[in-house]
Amino acid sequence: MEKVVIIGSGPAGWAAAIYTARANLHPLVIEGDPLSEKNRQQGTIPLGQLSLTTEVENYPGFPAMHTRELLKSALPVEEQPYWVVANKEQPNHGINGPELMALMRQQARNFGTRVISKDVVKVDFSKKPYTLTTHDGETIQAHTVIIATGARANYLGLPSEDRFKNRGVSACAVCDGALPRFRNKPLVVIGGGDSAVEEATYLTKFASKVYLVIRRDVLRASKIMQQRAFDNPKIEIIKNTELDEVLGDDQNGVTALRFRNNKTGEKFVLEASGLFLAIGHTPNVGFLEGQVKLTPSGYIQWTTLARTYTSVEGVFAAGDVADDYYRQAISAAGTGCMAALDAERYLSHHGLA
Repeated sequence: MEKVVIIGSGPAGWAAAIYTARANLHPLVIEGDPLSEKNRQQGTIPLGQLSLTTEVENYPGFPAMHTRELLKSALPVEEQPYWVVANKEQPNHGINGPELMALMRQQARNFGTRVISKDVVKVDFSKKPYTLTTHDGETIQAHTVIIATGARANYLGLPSEDRFKNRGVSACAVCDGALPRFRNKPLVVIGGGDSAVEEATYLTKFASKVYLVIRRDVLRASKIMQQRAFDNPKIEIIKNTELDEVLGDDQNGVTALRFRNNKTGEKFVLEASGLFLAIGHTPNVGFLEGQVKLTPSGYIQWTTLARTYTSVEGVFAAGDVADDYYRQAISAAGTGCMAALDAERYLSHHGLA
């Protein structure tokens, strides 16, 4: 019988693990199956979205520093990433995503967190204790569960798009827009909603020009957001257009994009050093099968203000699986802390801690 089981292994999951482990709750983290082809294709591998990110400049505590030496001192030799052992080039500012996640994971383990590398495929929250079933048929029972499975960015599915992910193709302007590769260069944002206009507007702080490419002849964004795009001299809207291929090379990453006009069929190429997808995110909630209440957009609904409570008592949600607004590593880690404290207080209240 587990006191706390944490499903997911991004910043929210590890923050929850650190806090519950330090409270002597002996948490179990189910981090996901690293060998699953489905996880690879979906971008839902263990360690969350940051494991698919290169430089992370906006997570506090990691300024320009010798991250390789830090990892060598913090991680067991057998778990040090190959680029650390090989002394590969390190980020100019901050830390790279996989390194940050490896450090979070190790910090949680240092306090006694146990980790299993499996996928949860089914849950039963209809009765206590709660039951979780993993992909290999193992069942785990728990008094409390923290769901921190995150959300995955939606992509178009082009092979060339996949090839250049993190080398010019991104789904987060706030995360990546300030990187040197994008500064004073033309960039492209695909999407026509509020998020796309927000991304395009944000990128104008760094780019020489931002092309906002939409499939239809009108933006879906709210009127006020549309006006912001129209009024920004750095934004050019290209209508009735779809991406055909991402162009580039191994040395420079993305160098250009080939598009197709969906009215005329005409193809054309735009020089650009970056492509930002703003076509939504999909929360990783399929395994829940409706056992907790979701928002209209499919995210887990927090049922109490300033708490991580879900519709099921003793089940908590943290990170991007319940956040369709901020979607940042630091905000995810913050709600992971909150979920841990909520779980601890729940267990204490019921005499289970």
